[in-house]
Amino acid sequence: MAIVGAGIAGIAAAVRLGVAGHAVTVFEAGPSFGGKMQQFELPGGYRFDAGPSLFTLPQLVDDLFRLAQRDPADYFRYERLDPITNYFFADGTRLTAWADAEKFAAEVEQKLNVPAADVRRFLARSARAYEATAGTFLHKSLHKLGTYLSADVLKALAALPGLGLLGTMHQRHAQAFADPRLVQLFDRYATYNGSDPYQAPATLSMIPHLEHGIGAFYPEGGIYSIARSLVQLAEEFGVKFRYNEPVQEILTAAGRVTGLRTARDVYDFGRVVSNMDVVPTYRRLLPREPAPERTLAQPRSSSALIFYWGIAREFPELDLHNIFFSADYRREFEAIFQDKTVADDVTVYVNITAKKTPTDAPAGQENWFVMVNVPHDQGQDWAALAAHTRAVVLAKLSRALGVELAPLLRAERVWTPPGIAADTSSFGGALYGSSSNNAMAAFLRHPNFSGRLEGLYFCGGSVHPGGGIPLCLLSAKIVAQLIDS
Repeated sequence: MAIVGAGIAGIAAAVRLGVAGHAVTVFEAGPSFGGKMQQFELPGGYRFDAGPSLFTLPQLVDDLFRLAQRDPADYFRYERLDPITNYFFADGTRLTAWADAEKFAAEVEQKLNVPAADVRRFLARSARAYEATAGTFLHKSLHKLGTYLSADVLKALAALPGLGLLGTMHQRHAQAFADPRLVQLFDRYATYNGSDPYQAPATLSMIPHLEHGIGAFYPEGGIYSIARSLVQLAEEFGVKFRYNEPVQEILTAAGRVTGLRTARDVYDFGRVVSNMDVVPTYRRLLPREPAPERTLAQPRSSSALIFYWGIAREFPELDLHNIFFSADYRREFEAIFQDKTVADDVTVYVNITAKKTPTDAPAGQENWFVMVNVPHDQGQDWAALAAHTRAVVLAKLSRALGVELAPLLRAERVWTPPGIAADTSSFGGALYGSSSNNAMAAFLRHPNFSGRLEGLYFCGGSVHPGGGIPLCLLSAKIVAQLIDS
């Protein structure tokens, strides 16, 4: 059995299939594993996780080790974050999101004058929505009839009307809170799957429960350690990784997969799992097969413009996760999804792993992963947009922190949507495949299997159930269940 791509979903699928006794070979175009979950260093001693920076639902990683009858702690350790995030609003208000829901609610009441009871009520409803729906809509295929014949589905559908999940995320949050700053704080969770809170369905208002109910976490050694530990586990079960060997074509005959071709050889495989973005999978690897054009034409998620900065001082008011909000959130998302550009005022996310792993930066300094949500690549002038946004971000952060940042820069790298597309085979650099900007988006994602080609399966952020570390891990779980069912 072959897996195309050693991203986190491909690695997790390899673990599950290897543990189940399958002979698995993973073909990776790049020199190493991880996909977007890479790491690198800049001159001067600054280490960075290149892509994902937030870690939730760590039990999904632990489950892979337990499936293999291994102790997760022998491979991989993590800590629960408290605080989770520091928020900086455009009016100068600062708010800390604490792990404890009661403490967070009290903080909101003190800083924003929103009753703590309103926050507790919202988070409780978010928890109920997650618990009612996750087991069906995230852990199972939405494209198999058997999923809809289970008691879990009936339970989920029965629960939805009472959860206030009609309309959009923004409408749901505006109904829950009078203060626009708190609405903005919860609206930002739409970006967790590259969507627009003014279009995305209110069902996504369950996302805050992942942090405020279950918790946010930090792995020892950074996010890259997740991929590294799982590759070690996969290799213990005989999984072979072939790096620097991009797949050129998935071979088919008589309606089924027969193998794949690389520049080095032709390989016979009766089953192939593609962890590559579904668009280039069809366009590049299956050029002779009809593509599901309606699915491939679904609107793409947002991408990211990331500045990796070595900063020559420490900022005690910052933590691992920090958000600096724009003054006009609606305009920011209109720019991304309607105008296909970057707004003049942007929300800035700053991740500093040196807060948890001091060796990620020289003593007395910090490594800043600075990200702005932007549209996926459609031919925009990204050199100009990156230069303009860089100036905007430096000015914004300098004002908020009361320090001129430009003189503190000691190292820098920039990752644009075209760079993300080139480095990770993500179509247009879209981080999460298609967006979730309509109520049916979850059902319009590509299935985890081919309906036309026997033996062809799909995992990763561009297919069901979506992007981000937890959902990619769940896509691998679904694929393994489909193969062994």
